[in-house]
Amino acid sequence: MIVVMDFGASEEEIGEVEERIKSFGYDVHHFNGEPRAVLGIIGSPGEDTRDALEVMPSVERVIPVSLPFILASREFKKDKTIFEAGGVEIGGEKIVLIAGPCAVEGKEPFLRAAEAVKKGGADILRGGAYKPRTSPYSFQGLEEEGLKIMAEAREITGLPIITEVTDQHSVEIVARYVDIIQVGARNMQNFTLLKELGQVDKPVLIKRGMAATIEEWLMAAEYLLSNGNHRVILCERGIRTFETYTRNTLDISAVPIVKDLSHLPVFVDPSHGTGKWKCVPSMSLAAVAAGADGLLIEVHPSPKEALCDGLQSLVPEKFSQLKASIRGVAQAVGRIL
Repeated sequence: MIVVMDFGASEEEIGEVEERIKSFGYDVHHFNGEPRAVLGIIGSPGEDTRDALEVMPSVERVIPVSLPFILASREFKKDKTIFEAGGVEIGGEKIVLIAGPCAVEGKEPFLRAAEAVKKGGADILRGGAYKPRTSPYSFQGLEEEGLKIMAEAREITGLPIITEVTDQHSVEIVARYVDIIQVGARNMQNFTLLKELGQVDKPVLIKRGMAATIEEWLMAAEYLLSNGNHRVILCERGIRTFETYTRNTLDISAVPIVKDLSHLPVFVDPSHGTGKWKCVPSMSLAAVAAGADGLLIEVHPSPKEALCDGLQSLVPEKFSQLKASIRGVAQAVGRIL
């Protein structure tokens, strides 16, 4: 349920309505909208609560919310969410390119990759310091040493950095180094982790779980929003279907669907979405045409030598060519690159 305050309602009047909501046993989320303040009621209030709030003189109207995700919904916030991460605007007119290798494999190769994606036109540098892998024998990442290397790459290139956090115990140390924290597909429903990230003053990118519905994905974002973190990015990265030719089935239709349901920015990861570097350019163009606000693209100077996900990584030259191709599609849909 959403409470829309009267135009010009004072802080005292808003506070009175918040206290009234809490007296019914519900939590309340205050959004300073323009030109009216909006209050989101967390829970499932009934008609008696609605009636009690609508008679208050400072309340314009009370709107029942038909969706389980309240704070992430367009019903709660009509305008799209736009924020900055490391000096880069997210969710605005510009299509944001996040690029870099899957993993931080060492100082020299990562710095080389960072300089290559910077030259190719990336806005944000990606890399995995902690690597959750299907096999316990696979490369697990350099952990804090990897974070230090990423921070050095940021100093050299000027690019903000993003990396994945794998559990709540690593949140503090990851937040100390990076500009954006990533929640991987395997952790999309790690609710303890999501609650922890909801209290961190860093933007968070949430990848869609490999078998998650769109509603489950948005409910994961709701955990962060309800715990106070409003700088959330949703990232489609492919879902598991019966198809085996590609690594996953990239759900391009999720982009317009989610943008209709939610005010949050939506990115697409065509690298994990297909698992094949030859598919990355066409799926990147399709994602931008569908309305994506940004792309996550794996780029490696020498994919054959990559410790993980080399098959889906572009070489720097291909990445530069892709950016040039994206520009035309971005202009066609009224965006800039």
